Amino acid sequence: MAPKEKRRVLVIGGQFTGLFCGRDLKKAVHVTIVDAKEFFEYTPGILRCFVKPAHFDSLSFTLQPIIERSMGIKFIWGEVEELDEKKNRAKVLPIYSSGEREYINFDYCVICSGCNFNPLSPIGESLWFPVVHNVNRPQSEWKHIDERYLEGRRRHILEEYHKIAEWNKKGAKLLIAGAGFIGVEWATEIEHFFPNISMAIIDFLPKCLGPLPASAAEYCVEYMESVGIKQYYGIKYEPENKEFWEKVEMPDKADYVYCCMGVKASNYFMPQDMLSAKGPGGGKWIHMNRYLQVTGRPADGKAEGAVWGDGNIFAVGDCNYGCIISNDYNGKTATELIMHPVPKISYPGEEQALHACRSIEILDHNKHHGGRKPLYDTWWPWGAGMFATSLGPHDACFVAGANHVKNSGHMVNWWLPAALQKEIIETSKVNECKNGIIGICIWHFVHHTPVHLFGDGPLFP
Repeated sequence: MAPKEKRRVLVIGGQFTGLFCGRDLKKAVHVTIVDAKEFFEYTPGILRCFVKPAHFDSLSFTLQPIIERSMGIKFIWGEVEELDEKKNRAKVLPIYSSGEREYINFDYCVICSGCNFNPLSPIGESLWFPVVHNVNRPQSEWKHIDERYLEGRRRHILEEYHKIAEWNKKGAKLLIAGAGFIGVEWATEIEHFFPNISMAIIDFLPKCLGPLPASAAEYCVEYMESVGIKQYYGIKYEPENKEFWEKVEMPDKADYVYCCMGVKASNYFMPQDMLSAKGPGGGKWIHMNRYLQVTGRPADGKAEGAVWGDGNIFAVGDCNYGCIISNDYNGKTATELIMHPVPKISYPGEEQALHACRSIEILDHNKHHGGRKPLYDTWWPWGAGMFATSLGPHDACFVAGANHVKNSGHMVNWWLPAALQKEIIETSKVNECKNGIIGICIWHFVHHTPVHLFGDGPLFP
């Protein structure tokens, strides 16, 4: 009997979800991962690197040795510029190319390209993720640094560190616009390492941490009050309005403002007319159906659009629309609701990656071996309700059990034990992404959970 032919899977993105897909699928198919940068970085912990640069070494590693030598799959360092759903191929600009593009053919594709983090910037530029796309780099505030390289990212971290250190010497005034968990973490990290800086944080909502439970918000408020971080809630960020600066007690304006108010799509390689017209940061997110297959824009009143191509392209994690809900949704009712909005954090991205991998296996079996099994439905994962918010290196709070309902969940851990918990999560997760046996053993059953007691998944998946 002839051996079973292995299909080709293209994975776009080498962060959490991309590495998860590669490790999960490599035994069944030929996997190729394409990423525009040469390194992995642990985004949830990157803030501390800008105030303690040595921390970056524990959060990052070069992708090629891990993906090719350890995982045994193919890695291409380059940027995907276009997906052709008819010819099943991607146009890629390799990093060392003189300008000539290459075409990568695939049988299935998983888009794990993530997102950017500053909706006020036209290119979504912020400290939290490197500027790696060719369309963005000429417009960057730090275009003199090439963050596609590990050394370029390190140079940017050092440059920002020295800039903050100079502000600390002068007793400068900084404003953090946005008091979600990113804004709170950034304000408290700066305050801990550079206590001479005068810090203020604002938010349009009546409390910090957005929709998370009141107990966690109160804990963070008390911590920030104790270290002298001024807080202003229920106030809109209007930097051109003199009254705004008077309200935040900075009549001469802040020396610098960090925007921590949300996310922005970066799906430049997709046909722009099929991306979402609405959503965080002005839209342009990838629509998907209940199986995470990429679709076009849904018709009015519908939650799912027509499948793009042959249904062999999937979008998981932060790059997709984040929910499957009719576009006439008004916050209370919807003509059609399949999945509520999922937070754009690492856990649900990896959970969706698992679901997409299962659907690819089923789809391939149905196409080539006469199977009739339905594809794998996605759901609102239980781990999407877990948030660990650092308050400097020695304090934190951990929320579990949150969902799409406002103020849901419970603060289950706080103070030093929560800070230690976050350190353990960070260290073991980086080890897992490096294909380390300790990290894999710790995290395997987090996504291969035999029984679901929380979230919207089936009890026995």
